[in-house]
Amino acid sequence: MANYPIPVFHYKVSWNNQDIGFSDVSGLTQEITPIEYRDGLMSPNTNALKRPGLPKVNNISLKRGITQGNNDLFNWFNNNGSPNVERRDVTITLLNDAGEPVMVWVALQAFPIKCEGPGLKATGNDIAIESVELAHEGLTLTAA
Repeated sequence: MANYPIPVFHYKVSWNNQDIGFSDVSGLTQEITPIEYRDGLMSPNTNALKRPGLPKVNNISLKRGITQGNNDLFNWFNNNGSPNVERRDVTITLLNDAGEPVMVWVALQAFPIKCEGPGLKATGNDIAIESVELAHEGLTLTAA
């Protein structure tokens, strides 16, 4: 049997042991910023020494269609009236054709930093989409 790449359209997002439907997930990016160093005495050539620096993670953006009576993302963004932010571990799971996990990303200690409602247009024929941007303290990745 051939080993084909997994398509991107079969996935789930969950937190607090609850699956949430989102139409778009982006920002599963990690990078390491290099540290450059050079001194005149120890560096006989003109190139700087490069060492790995601190890891950096991008914010994660989630988008979904608005449904009547559901403002959970907005409530989370507004901390349900509490001054302390509620942090959640957010799990994004890429699924195969049989619905089994292939790759699992976990955004640790995530919290919303931006909540955006739909662009309303009287002549539009689109679905009303809301989005939330999450900051987090790191990504883990598990290949199943």
